[in-house]
Amino acid sequence: MEKHQLNKHFNWHQHVGPFRLISDEQARQYDRDGYLVFEDVFDEATIDGLLAELDPIEQLTTDYLRSEGGTVSISRAEEITFAMHLVLRSKKAKAFTLQPFFQQLCHDLLGPDVRLYWDQLVYKKPGNKQDFPWHQDNGYTFIEPQQYLTCWVALSDADEKNGCPWLIPGAHREGTYKHWQTSLGLVCTDDVANKLSAPVRRGGVVVFSSLTPHMTGPNLTDKPRKTYIVQYAPDGVRAISNNSKEQPQLCNRPDRQYRILTDGQAPNAGLN
Repeated sequence: MEKHQLNKHFNWHQHVGPFRLISDEQARQYDRDGYLVFEDVFDEATIDGLLAELDPIEQLTTDYLRSEGGTVSISRAEEITFAMHLVLRSKKAKAFTLQPFFQQLCHDLLGPDVRLYWDQLVYKKPGNKQDFPWHQDNGYTFIEPQQYLTCWVALSDADEKNGCPWLIPGAHREGTYKHWQTSLGLVCTDDVANKLSAPVRRGGVVVFSSLTPHMTGPNLTDKPRKTYIVQYAPDGVRAISNNSKEQPQLCNRPDRQYRILTDGQAPNAGLN
């Protein structure tokens, strides 16, 4: 894999305790492989409450896609749908992003000052035979510093039959790779020998670096595979455009990129 043109002088930073959530062994695994799997993080009531607000938003997204011929960008009404910035439309989604699990995890893997960077739902529809291709999250928008955190929250059981994540262990340590555009999404490689699957039950979370190449396989079942993806970044990160004429943009929009940790403590984040 060829490095991204903006990926210069990258060094992966090893994680050293004391930790609030993860163990020393998990820290070593994350540094080595670029991901962790946490089962049974959120109970049934929490997931049900979140789905009660996310499912109608996804349905509106599907209806819009159908009105536009079925496809907009990488969303396809009958195959895979994306809806972003749920924290602007759902109080439960916003509260969910401030769960203690995420705050403690971010403290351990990102540091004492952290913001929500991005959130979106991804529903892979029944019978979708397409992979979502190999990519890094930092390949879609180049963020500097490059290391932020993706939390892939399973809203339904996810396994190799319905589109759980697959990852390339160790590939995160080189920083961001060059990506190319396809009709299915950005791609950083199509030749992978050492991939590992990360099945996870409903209420569990697959946690990986923004630099870990990953993909999801087809959904060959008769039910949708539902995921809520929340991403966190150290305070002060900037989004850098490939267009050299554009200035880097600080990722600190108060409505959807609010703080979840300040000096290691959880702020209110405007939930009154």
